[in-house]
Order: sequence, then C-alpha cells, then structure tokens
Amino acid sequence: MATAITMPKLGLTMTEGTVEEWTKNVGDKVEQGEVVARISSEKLTSDVEAPASGTLLKIMVQEGEDLPIKQDMAYVGEEGEEIPEGTQPATTPSAKAEPEEKVAAATTQEAPARKPGERIFVTPLARKVAKEKGVDYSLVTGTGGNGRITRRDVEHYAANKPAEPTPSQAQTAATPQWGAGLSGMRKAVATNMMQSVNTTAQVTLQRKVDLQALMEFRTDIKAKAGDLNDGQMSINTLITRAAILALQDTPQMNSNYADGKLTQVDSVNIGEAVGLAEGLIVPIVKNAQNMNLTVLGRELKHLADLAHEGGLTPDQMTGGTFTVTNLGKEGIEYFTPIINPPEIGILGVGTMLKELTLNEDGQIGTKSTLPLSLTFDHQIIDGQQAAQFLGKIVENLQDPYKLIL
Repeated sequence: MATAITMPKLGLTMTEGTVEEWTKNVGDKVEQGEVVARISSEKLTSDVEAPASGTLLKIMVQEGEDLPIKQDMAYVGEEGEEIPEGTQPATTPSAKAEPEEKVAAATTQEAPARKPGERIFVTPLARKVAKEKGVDYSLVTGTGGNGRITRRDVEHYAANKPAEPTPSQAQTAATPQWGAGLSGMRKAVATNMMQSVNTTAQVTLQRKVDLQALMEFRTDIKAKAGDLNDGQMSINTLITRAAILALQDTPQMNSNYADGKLTQVDSVNIGEAVGLAEGLIVPIVKNAQNMNLTVLGRELKHLADLAHEGGLTPDQMTGGTFTVTNLGKEGIEYFTPIINPPEIGILGVGTMLKELTLNEDGQIGTKSTLPLSLTFDHQIIDGQQAAQFLGKIVENLQDPYKLIL
C-alpha cells in the first residue's frame, strides 16, 4: 500500500500549515529523504521529505492551500499501487471546493471587524498575491483555519473589490498590522515580539551578582585542566548552566503557555538568543539538564555557528522552555528582555562590571559583578516566585562548584 506524506508539526503552537510549493509532480520518481514540497506556518518554513522511495502517486493539497498537521498531503509508492480508500485532503475550509457564488459573497461583505492590534492570520502566498493585486489584506475575510486569509480569499476579494472607502471609513477600517512594511526575518521577529507583549503580562526584575567566587573558580579549573576549547568555562556557558539548575529547582518556570493552556515541561530546553544582521534567532538546546559544562558549552557554540551559517533546522528553533539573552558585549548593564512565546520567562545578561570594595579594615579592593534582568509572565508566575528563581541563579553563580555536579 502507498505511503502517506503528512503535514509536519513545526512548533508547539502550530495547528496547520500552508503548502508553498511542490518540487515534484505526480508521476515523478522520488528517493527516500528527497525534498518533495515546501510548507510554512506562521513562524517557520520547512522542507518536506519523502518518507519512502517510489513514484509520487497523488497530491492531496495544492499550492497555497492549508492543511491541519498530521493530515495526508500526498502519497508515494510503486506505479499502480493502491491508495487507501476514502483518502480526501483534510484541508481547512480554504482548500475545500466551494461554489464560486458562496466565496464571492463572502468577499464582498464589509471588512471584518478586528480589534486594534489583533493578529491577522494570512498565508505567505496570500500576502504575496495581495501585494501583486494591490489588496489590503486586512480588509479580507479569511476562510481558512482560525480565520486565516488564503490565496483564494485574496483573489476573490480582488475580483469583487468593493468601492474605495471614504477617508472616514478607511480610518475606521484600518487596524495596526504587526510588522507592516517589513519582510523576511525582520517581519517574523516583529510579529513574534508584538504577539508577546500583547498576550502576556510581562514584569522585569533586576539584580546584580558578585562574580568573585566564579572568577576564582574559572581560574582554578583552567589551571588544573589546561586549555579548554569547548566554551565550557565561558561566562555565557556558566550562566546558562546556573539557569538550568535553577529551572530544575523551580519547575513552574520551565513551562509553556499557549492557547489558554499551561504545560509544565519535564526537560529543560534552553534557548540562547543569537543576533544576526537579518534579526534575532533563538536556537534551542534540548534536554540541557543532562549536559555537563563541556557538553553544554560545545552545544551552545555549535548552535550559534549554525545560526550564523543559516543551517538551523526547525527542530533546533522550537520547543524551548526558557531563554537566555546576553548583551554584555555591547556594554549594556540592565535591560528589559521580551519573552519568547510560548515560554514564560527570559534572562537578560548585562556587561561585567568592576566595582570598588571596602573591607572591614578599611582597605580598598575591587570585585567583578554582573547585572541580571529576569522578565516573567505575571499571569503564570508571581513576583515573589520570580524573585526566588532569580535568587537561585545568583546562588549557583556564587557557589560555582555546584555547576559541575
């Protein structure tokens, strides 16, 4: 029996995807692992590979159409091989064949009522078609899943475009569009950040940690172990390890909150923000609680290198439970990091400072300190809990031999 090619799930909150392009046609020979299609969700674009070798027997969903996750996109097998009976493209309403009159009627209605700042779900192909046809897609009623605007919606709207609204009507209809005027990764970052600040109750706590013991620890380890080239003794790796231990002690912080559902995650999947010319990207270290400093340092460096090379896979950018972002190299002390949904917390790391000290004998000395900024979602975590969590990170850095246990 033929093998199904199904719509993959690219992220925790993904419920459906859009088929952007078929790279193979019905009747073409394909090899297992060969790319047959490209699909996208609201955040990611990914290739879909053939699960088996053979001939592409049937395509269930056309380009520009949406499909729920885990539903069949196509079938591959031997020529003439039987396709399971009753297989129909389980597409969202946008991909179902509907009478032209019904769709046209929907597109000639008044612009959909949207709240200021409300997110507009639109497929990348529909956005492209809207630009080509000069259509403001905020005025289009989406018929896809979750009200998503599809290519078909835009085309029918353009064909039955209502009279241009008066200035007063246009002002009423216009709604803020997150990332308007931007493109590519910059638009994705803008959309994600605006979604974050509009759907969470973000509060930031700030605290300075004395790094004297940590710096002495690094010197001691380097003297005993010799050259360490895997980043295990970098300040960033040590801070990340301290956060991992704190997350294990405070499991409520190691959670995801999406679509009104709070999920506490057993594994610590920690993200490390990497700044690129195109925008910010957050690779995820999965199961970081099982890594010692050497393995953690090596993995953080590997993912950062992949990010700069553009080689990260969707799996390496999704599934995070907490993020660390470091602006120390830029000379920033305290700042207000924005949560990376669906996570509920993010730690901002500032630049290391040298401060004067005065001991009991009145002698002047110096010590190294590090500013930390913790942003958390007050819907899920109270201020006291967040303060205690930040305190655990500080304790781990001030008792650094805990980091190698």
